[in-house]
Amino acid sequence: MSMLSVSISTLIALVFLRAFLHKISGFTVFTGYVEDYRLMPLRLVRAASASIVGAELLVVFSQGLPALRIFGLSLAALLLFLYSFGISININRGRINIECGCGGGAQVLSWSLVVRNGILLGLIAIAMTQQSSSSGGLDYAVAAFGGFLLWVVFLLGDQIIANSSMVTRAS
Repeated sequence: MSMLSVSISTLIALVFLRAFLHKISGFTVFTGYVEDYRLMPLRLVRAASASIVGAELLVVFSQGLPALRIFGLSLAALLLFLYSFGISININRGRINIECGCGGGAQVLSWSLVVRNGILLGLIAIAMTQQSSSSGGLDYAVAAFGGFLLWVVFLLGDQIIANSSMVTRAS
């Protein structure tokens, strides 16, 4: 893997680990968020919620296994696309006062979430097109630290979206 790919894979693993932990720690609440989207019959909500949680965990683990990295990035891209699709449908329905269920601070649906997911999709595309390099362990450690720093930037951006969400609710 190239160093850029390692950084992006680290970012994706951390984003999905945070999302997984958020969802699994309050699975019943998360199931309610999935239900609020009104994208499927009620009888499928619990199974869909469990599938999302399992898929997110698979993304996390696959980023640590070079043989599964591309599979995991592809799964992450699919999930981000589906999340964005569900958000877009509900925004177009005028149903924006739904908790996104993304993880972290409370956020209602907004185009900012779709843009955020689009940026992550672009980064995944970059990571998937990077050529392998034969760098040493120190290079990988530095690249992984770079991914951690990207995650910190992601968290800051996510907090800005959450703050904006609170301002929108208050108005």
